[in-house]
Amino acid sequence: MKSITIKGSQRESVGKASTKALRNAGKVPCVVYGGEKPLHFSAEELAFSKLVYTPDAHTVVIELEDGTKINAILQDIQFDPVTDSILHIDFFQLHDDKEVTMEIPVKVAGNSPGIMAGGVLRLVNRKLKVKSLPANLPDYIVADISNLEMGNKLYVTQVASEDYKFMHPDNTVVCQVRVSRAAMKAAQEAAKAEKAATKGK
Repeated sequence: MKSITIKGSQRESVGKASTKALRNAGKVPCVVYGGEKPLHFSAEELAFSKLVYTPDAHTVVIELEDGTKINAILQDIQFDPVTDSILHIDFFQLHDDKEVTMEIPVKVAGNSPGIMAGGVLRLVNRKLKVKSLPANLPDYIVADISNLEMGNKLYVTQVASEDYKFMHPDNTVVCQVRVSRAAMKAAQEAAKAEKAATKGK
C-alpha cells in the first residue's frame, strides 16, 4: 500500500486554548493511538490534502521534529460543519505483527455481458472493510464484472483474498448489474408485440 509522509510537531499542551491557537494558525491537532500511550501532535492542514481528499487508501508515516517516525493509518477525522476545514484527526499506530482493520476502495474491472446488453452497473459498496497484517493491506479491491449478466450481483465472497479477511457478512453485495429502464421498456414492448402476434394467428 502507498504511504504518505506527514511532518508534525509533538504537542505538550492539549487543552482547549492551545487547540484553538493551533487551528487559528492553520494547523490540525492530531492523536496517534495504539502505542504505549496516546501521542499528541499537530501538522499544517495542507499536509493532509493527499490523505483526506482522495478515494485511495494510504498508510501514513508521521515524522516528528525530534526524528521520531511512526507508521499509522487514518482512523477518524472531524470536519467543521460550516467551513469544512479539518478540526481533528485520530490515527492508529501500525505494528508489523498485529492485524489492523481498514476501509479499502473498490475498483471495477472487466466488461459485463449484462451491461453490453443494456444493463446498468450499480456499485453498492465503494469501500470494503478488511482486516490483515499491515504488509498485506491492498491498495484497492478488484471487482471483476466479466461474468455478470443482467440482474446478477457480485458478492464479497467472490472478491476474497488469502491476504486479508472481510469484516462483512458473506451475502454483502459489492456491485450489481440492474435492468435499465430502456431495457425494461424494450422487453415490455417485445412481450406486447409477441402477445399481439399470437392473438392475430
